[in-house]
Amino acid sequence: MTLAMADDTLNFVDLYLTETAQIAQATNRGDLAKIIEIIFQAYQDDKTIYTCGNGGSAANASHLACDIAKFTWVEGKRRFKVVSLCDNASLISALTNDVGFGRIFVEQLRGRLTRGDVLIGLSVHGGSGEDKAGPWSQNLVAATDHAREVGAKVIGLVGYDGGALAQSADACAIVPATRSGHTSTPHVEGFHEVYHHLICQRLLELVRTS
Repeated sequence: MTLAMADDTLNFVDLYLTETAQIAQATNRGDLAKIIEIIFQAYQDDKTIYTCGNGGSAANASHLACDIAKFTWVEGKRRFKVVSLCDNASLISALTNDVGFGRIFVEQLRGRLTRGDVLIGLSVHGGSGEDKAGPWSQNLVAATDHAREVGAKVIGLVGYDGGALAQSADACAIVPATRSGHTSTPHVEGFHEVYHHLICQRLLELVRTS
């Protein structure tokens, strides 16, 4: 690596971390508090929480379900009921083959999701925009539409303008742009992890004191 390349890399690292700090400062605290309130209410009512997402957001949805299930354990206390809709590869491929990728989440929810349950959708664009395969994240849109129909709560973790998911959610955390107006998928997905660890840490405290 040349000296110029090393300097460019150092500048990149500095900029990325500077933008990270800006995003953290600009994050809406009230939105995160409302998300925590909805999830904890579901716990108190003995309801089930479902998570879903695509691509990197699918990995984040799985991680979130894991942490809600495990990180919040308190000896002698009832545990959270939580399911990731992203973790059964055989079922997802069967649904994609038979009814289409746009229905992989809603078909898992049919007959299971009930009033008072919570659906958490994670998406960089929230269902807005499109690429070669068509509009993004329409499987999330279908799942949230179904959740609204049955009286379940909807939570969104999104970026950019939040898309359809932000518009339909009972509570939504949108990763804000930097001061320059820049938004990126790495920052959005990275902050979804920050938000979800914050959420789970608070849920653990609430379970302990409940």
